[in-house]
This record gives sequence, structure tokens and C-alpha cells, in this order.
Amino acid sequence: MNQEERQTLRQVENLMKKSQYTVVLTGAGMSTESGLPDFRSQSGLWQGKNPEEIASVQALERNREEFLSFYRKRIEQLERYAPHSGHERLTQWQRQGYVQRIITQNVDGFHQHATSHGVLELHGTLREIRCQQCERTFSSERYLQEQGEVCSHCQGFLRPSVVLFGESLDAEVIHHAFEEARKAELFIVMGSSLQVSPANMLPMEALNEGAVLVIINEGETQLDDAAHYRLHGKIGEIVSRITL
Repeated sequence: MNQEERQTLRQVENLMKKSQYTVVLTGAGMSTESGLPDFRSQSGLWQGKNPEEIASVQALERNREEFLSFYRKRIEQLERYAPHSGHERLTQWQRQGYVQRIITQNVDGFHQHATSHGVLELHGTLREIRCQQCERTFSSERYLQEQGEVCSHCQGFLRPSVVLFGESLDAEVIHHAFEEARKAELFIVMGSSLQVSPANMLPMEALNEGAVLVIINEGETQLDDAAHYRLHGKIGEIVSRITL
């Protein structure tokens, strides 16, 4: 770490200590550090596949076998990986009062597994499945059992509680996320390239209300030029150097 990066870290530390309301947005980079594959890279889940054929409303209705196979594999993956030090540090900052809200684009539930609270999940969660017919919910572990996709109450089809292609995001969750962005004095992006809407609009919403924007990401993002501070690298390594 060079002198400029160390200076940026100290500035971010001071901002976090002074901020009365800090919001953190996390993206796929947060999950890949735990070992989970992403979607859009050369080795990602969508490589060589059409997402609309396996993870969409259409697939749910017309290509159910491949739909089930894909999501069972994803749920199985959750059991092989765990939150990393970045997730744990966010939980610590919440407890210390340095972070007031976590918003995530991820569906792995690792923030909650690391005992963070009040997490806004923009795209739903793989930790829960729900019945298409009666709306009852179950733990996603049920999906891995024989006939685990069949609701025990009404015999309806159980699907993951994630937002599929062709579905709208939960309006209440999105509204809450934008409210949080507007309240932020400090808005920190961790592990998101900010390419997916509407999550990529949240930092701008915060900026428009006068917040300071910090971006922590391995690669470049759409808002690097607008950010007040940028830190490039692995999230776990960077946040471990922030001492509060």
C-alpha cells in the first residue's frame, strides 16, 4: 500500500467517525471474495448460457427442470462457503454505531450469517423458498430434499425468494433503499461495479443530497469519477486496515 492509499484510508476512517448516518451498498465482489462465482465474468454462472432460459419467470413456468437444477446448485453452494472478514467487519461497525444501514445486491444471506441486522436485500434471498400458490415460506434447505419443490400445504410449486428475470423488484424494499440513500451523510460502495439498475442509482441519490461517496472495489466502476474517495483492492483486506 502506497502513501496515497494510506492517506485515503485515514480520510475514510475520519469520515466514518464523524458521520451521523452511514449507508453501505454491497455487490457481487463481496460474494466472490467468499468463493461464490459471479454472473458476468468469463467463469461466471451466465457464461455460455442464456439467463432467461434458466432463471426467469418463463423458465419457472416452461423449463422447470433446468430451473430447479440451477437453483439447487446455487443453494448447495451456500453450504460450501461462508462470510469473509469484510462481512464480519461490517457487523462490527454496525454494533459500534459506525454503520446505520446495509443494502445489498447479493442473495446469499452472508450479511445475516455474519449477524448484521436490518439488511435490505434488493434482489431477494436464496435462504428462503416460497410457494407460488399459497405464498407460504420455507427454509431453502428443503429444496435439496426429494420432492422439496412441492409445498406440503397446497402442493404448489416452491421457488427461491429471489427476483427472477421478468419480475419487478419489491417496491417497498426499493423505496426503503432510496430513503436510506437520501439520509446518508456517508455512502460506501463495496464490491459493486454499479452496472445494475436500480442499485447503481442509489449512490447518485446520496450524492444529490450532499453525501460523501466512497467506493471500495477491485475494478473500475461507473461512478469512479463522481466518488470523493476510491480504494481499489479486495474488500476484506481494505476494511481490515480501517481502524475505528
